[in-house]
Amino acid sequence: MKITEAVRGAWRRVAGVSSAASPQGIEKKRRTSGLPSIFNSYGPLTEAMPKPTPYNLRRFSETPIARRAINCIKDRIAGMRWRIQPRQGYTLDTIPDGAARVRTLTSNFEAPNPDDSFRSLAEQVLEDIIVGGYGAIEVQVNPGWEGALAGAGENPHFGQNRPEAGYPGHSMLPGARLRLRGAGEAPAPTQALPLALWPVDGASIRMNLEWDGSPESLRYLQVVDQANTKIELDDNELIYIRLNPRTHTPFGLGRLEVAFETINSFLGAHRYASRLASNSVVQYALWLQDLTPEHHERLIRWWQDEIEGTGKVPILSVESKPEVLRFGGGTDADLRLQWQEFLLRVVASAFDLPPFYLGVERDVNRSTAGEMNDMAFRQAIVPTARLLAESLTR
Repeated sequence: MKITEAVRGAWRRVAGVSSAASPQGIEKKRRTSGLPSIFNSYGPLTEAMPKPTPYNLRRFSETPIARRAINCIKDRIAGMRWRIQPRQGYTLDTIPDGAARVRTLTSNFEAPNPDDSFRSLAEQVLEDIIVGGYGAIEVQVNPGWEGALAGAGENPHFGQNRPEAGYPGHSMLPGARLRLRGAGEAPAPTQALPLALWPVDGASIRMNLEWDGSPESLRYLQVVDQANTKIELDDNELIYIRLNPRTHTPFGLGRLEVAFETINSFLGAHRYASRLASNSVVQYALWLQDLTPEHHERLIRWWQDEIEGTGKVPILSVESKPEVLRFGGGTDADLRLQWQEFLLRVVASAFDLPPFYLGVERDVNRSTAGEMNDMAFRQAIVPTARLLAESLTR
């Protein structure tokens, strides 16, 4: 893809349109803004509760350690072979037109909107969930679709394949088993699709504290510019996903938020070690006795002009032998490597990952590595994947 095409695609997302005709046949444009952070500094509102420091969180998410931890979780979940299948108590045979519904939902989730595949949609939402504890998807129903997606009393469910657990099942329909098409599977026929799902910047979403609990009443506000221009969204128009929900705040708590101060400390220690290793920070001095200020000044100029950076051997002719004063030990301990390793372990704990995922490979062998891999899958990947699945189900 050329850079011009990428820029045009970004602006199409901002405008809510696509250059290609929408396969879903949805005439109504999306209501949320695709890239509100271009115009918005996330200033506070008087009637809404903002998410703190989204800029700093995303800036830290671009550092190597944080990016490695985020990708360990995000890529595993987005790369799963997701499927739709009946909830407990239902079978595909008991659902009217079950096979047709499976094909419809397969096509819908393979292309949730004109610009994204399911994987690209999931990666964007998972990024926000892990970084800030907020993930948002705008749900746009196609009014012209002539096949009720779910009848009265039906409760769909969305799930993922997990080879380690024998592919347990969830579904979006009470009797449809859907998996995103893999190798050798035929695509569903082209037809109008029931939904369009748009990824939304979760940091731009504000809560309506006076929401009455109705799915058709105002619950969310999206702030799209510095003038606090707001887009009002009903409860059934937005999927808002919270990681680590709490009672004292309507917002979630992201893993990067937990590790924020630790990553800041690591970056400071890393910068200090980098300057020290590159001799940007001088760790010694020369002590010369009985020199007049004039001799001292001439010695400095001579050293800078003739010796420094040339590789020549300096020859000094003074009455007393120069003495070298060291400010540090002159060893790797000056780089504070053990302190950096400790901080990496804390960051890994904040992301529910074993330390060797972030490069700390001390005391790791074949047996312990296998156990830690299983622990990371159970503690970090499965809960986040189920959170996404349950949110898509609702």
